[in-house]
Amino acid sequence: MATLNSSNSLSSTFYLTGIPGYEEFHHWISIPFCLLYLVGIMGNCTILHIVRTDPRLHEPMYYFLAMLSLTDMGMSMPTMISLFRVLWSISREIQFNICVVQMFLIHTFSFTESSVLLAMAFDRYVAICHPLRYATILTPRLIIKIGLAALLRSAFAIIPLLARLAFFPFCHSHILSHSYCLHQDMIRLACADTMFNVIYGLVLISVLWGMDSLGIFVSYMNILHSILRIASREGRLKALNTCASHICVVLILYVPMIGLSIVHRFAKHSSPLIHIFMAHIYLLVPPVLNPIIYSVKTKQIRQGVLHLLFPTKISSTMM
Repeated sequence: MATLNSSNSLSSTFYLTGIPGYEEFHHWISIPFCLLYLVGIMGNCTILHIVRTDPRLHEPMYYFLAMLSLTDMGMSMPTMISLFRVLWSISREIQFNICVVQMFLIHTFSFTESSVLLAMAFDRYVAICHPLRYATILTPRLIIKIGLAALLRSAFAIIPLLARLAFFPFCHSHILSHSYCLHQDMIRLACADTMFNVIYGLVLISVLWGMDSLGIFVSYMNILHSILRIASREGRLKALNTCASHICVVLILYVPMIGLSIVHRFAKHSSPLIHIFMAHIYLLVPPVLNPIIYSVKTKQIRQGVLHLLFPTKISSTMM
C-alpha cells in the first residue's frame, strides 16, 4: 500500500496559484516582479564579479559576501520560472518531483543563508576583537570548510522532511497556495498523518535558525563589549560602521522569515493575499536589498561598482 501511495504521489500533478482575485492583471503584476528579479540577479552577479576580479577584495569578509550573494540567488532563482509561468498564463501545472526539487533548493538555501550570516558575524567578531590574529584564524581553507559545512548541514537536514512526501497520498485538492512549492504548503494537502513533518519542521527551524541567531547575538555582544573599550569616539564609530551592513542584512532575512512562519502557523484562516505577500517578501527582498546595502555601506564594493560603470573616469581619478 505504501508503494502504491508513493507511485501515486510521484506521478501527481499540482496546480500553482498566482494572485487570487487579480488573475486578469497577472501580466501587469509580472512587470514589478520582473524588475525585482532583474535587480537581484544583476546586483548579486555584480558583487560576485567585483570580489572575483579585484585582488584587494580577496579577504575573508568579501569571500563571505560572495557566499551570501550565491545563497541569495540560490534561494530566489528556483521560484522565478514557475512564478512567470503562472503570471504569463503559460501553465499552472507542476509535477510532484519538480515540486520537491524546488522545495529542496528553496529551503536548503534559506537555511544556508542563515549559516552564512553567522559566519559573517564571526568574521566581524574576529576582525574587531582579535585584529592581529584575523589572517591566521580565517584562512582560505577554513573559509571553504565553513561554506561547505553550511551548505551540507542545510541539505542533509531537509532531506528526511521531503523524502516522506513521496509516501503521502494527496487525495483531495492539488491546488497550492503559492506560485512555487513550499513544504508547509504541500503537507496541508496530504491525506495522511503529517505529525512527523510538522514536528520535525518545527524542530529543524528552532535548532538551525535558533543556533544561528544565538551565535550572531553572542558575536555582537562580544563585539559591543570590545567597541565600548575603545577610547576614541571616532574609533568606536568606525568599528560600528563595519558591522552596520551585516546587521541590516540579518534583519532583512530574519524579520520576513519569522513573519512568514507566524502567518503559516497561527494565521491559517487569514486572507490568502497575506500568505502570498509574506512569501514573496521573504524570497525576493533579501536578494534585491543585500547587494544595494553592501554597495552603499562598503567603500571597496562601492568603488568596484563605480569602476564597472565608469571605468575611464574612476581610473583617472585613482591615478
